[in-house]
Amino acid sequence: MLTRPDAAPVIVLNPDDDVAVARRAVAPGEPLGVEAIAARMEIPSGHKVAIRAVPAGGRVLKYGQVIGLATADIAPGDHVHLHNLAMQDSAVRHEFCADARPTPLLPEAERRTFQGFARADGQVGTRNYIGIVSSVNCSATVAKAVADHFNNKGGLEGFANVDGVVALTHGQGCALSVKSEAYDYLTRTLSGYARHPNFAGILMIGLGCESNQISFIQSRYGLEESARLRTMTIQDRGGTRRTIEEAVAIIRGMLPEANAAQRTAQPLSGLKLALECGGSDGYSGISANPALGYASDLLVRHGGTTCLAETPEIYGAEHLLTRRAATPAVARKLMDRIEWWQSYTERHGAELNNNPSHGNKAGGLTTILEKSLGAVAKGGSMPLEAVYEYAETIDRPGFVFMDTPGYDPVAVTGQVAGGCNMLVFTTGRGSVSGWKPVPTIKVATNTPMFEHMSEDMDFDCGGIVTGAETIEAAGRRMFEQILATASGERTRSEIYDYGDNEFVPWQLGAIT
Repeated sequence: MLTRPDAAPVIVLNPDDDVAVARRAVAPGEPLGVEAIAARMEIPSGHKVAIRAVPAGGRVLKYGQVIGLATADIAPGDHVHLHNLAMQDSAVRHEFCADARPTPLLPEAERRTFQGFARADGQVGTRNYIGIVSSVNCSATVAKAVADHFNNKGGLEGFANVDGVVALTHGQGCALSVKSEAYDYLTRTLSGYARHPNFAGILMIGLGCESNQISFIQSRYGLEESARLRTMTIQDRGGTRRTIEEAVAIIRGMLPEANAAQRTAQPLSGLKLALECGGSDGYSGISANPALGYASDLLVRHGGTTCLAETPEIYGAEHLLTRRAATPAVARKLMDRIEWWQSYTERHGAELNNNPSHGNKAGGLTTILEKSLGAVAKGGSMPLEAVYEYAETIDRPGFVFMDTPGYDPVAVTGQVAGGCNMLVFTTGRGSVSGWKPVPTIKVATNTPMFEHMSEDMDFDCGGIVTGAETIEAAGRRMFEQILATASGERTRSEIYDYGDNEFVPWQLGAIT
């Protein structure tokens, strides 16, 4: 930031920018602290104000990058938003691997650890749940009834080391082709959760006649029946009541071993952190996202993995990622996913600028190009080591990317299926999600929202906006909170037991 936020009512982010961001509401006629410019009208908090004249049709720059075209003449001091700024197709220049360099890992002796659950397959859990995976919507009622028995009716008494029983239910599983991309996404998601390290045990429940047969999933992904993984179908067991009774007995048999699991010191190579934002505002790219990016860099340097997602929300900023791709093949794979999204939205009569949402716009974001430039800041500055398709297993350390929609429940579901065992979620408008079985640190971009939604927010980055804290200091604080949470410190959503409804696999293609 070029302008000290505590010395002026606006923040200038780059010397080439045509706009600044209001750090608070700016009254008409109030000096902006940039040359001799005054606000020509009221500028809401977090919104853009022009600091240069831009003619109609001219490009408007923020972060030193194009965020859209002026639809009318813009004068210094004007409010810049939906009424005078519009989307243009991204036309960024790509220089694959121009900034590629080896990941600057710290020496082994200097790397931090956390207290996690070592699993038999080599993965490390940050939580210790039992999971019930529904293969089809038709088994959702049974799955929820079984979870309710343990979570709300005393079924976990005497097993204090088990965090709970999670019912992973969804609206899919039948009326889809088993040769389709939709089937790949669904089964990859279910198998990813079935082997997730935050689960000490898994019970998969189907109806019996659905297209999405449990036996197919097991065969395809190598999920063998064991003491940790059990399967059953309602039709085979003779109906709802009998299935619930038997499922309760199966999970009761898993509890002693799950309860015996203990946290031990684990290297940060066992930590995979999902990077997500939702309900973004004009401060997201200034405070919470770059602070998370700094924390992401620290985690990667200590040997951990961080995963950026939401492909439609990097559109217009993807060149910043391809520049630091580890190899041309990684950069090309990212561009292949961008091109898939362009074709996908066109096929369905939509456009990538359907995003920003209503709340994003109310918070000061105008185009997807602007939103993307702020969103990509969550990814820090480390080399991009790999690009994964939705719900693929994340098998490389360092900073990586997963192709997902921008819709938060679907995006995070894919990241968790890929193996992420922690989540940091930045928000400017507020978020109430939890995403069991993964602990979710919710980060506020601004202090007023943090205080207003204090029972939902875990971390405040508002000091960056006011000048009370630097991005680096907030990032270091966030890194410490990530390690504490991974080691068992509970987040707000965990304290209030939220997060049962965020399992949303990506539903793609024809339902027949």
